[in-house]
Amino acid sequence: TKEGVGKYMADNKLRYYRKKQKLTLKDLSEKTGISVGYLSHLENGSRTNPSMKTMYKITQAVNASIEEVFFK
Repeated sequence: TKEGVGKYMADNKLRYYRKKQKLTLKDLSEKTGISVGYLSHLENGSRTNPSMKTMYKITQAVNASIEEVFFK
């Protein structure tokens, strides 16, 4: 991982859980109200500090816990 990015980026499993639920980024965007662009940035690690509210919406949509998707 890049220096200073921290634990979140190293452990981000958003893409894995999204695909496990057979969701496209567009599907996930529609379920969460979060833009496709922002979701894409979270998946590829170029955005690394989502709010708790954002993490909650995403994890509810992919049927996983915040810990599993973002910190495990």
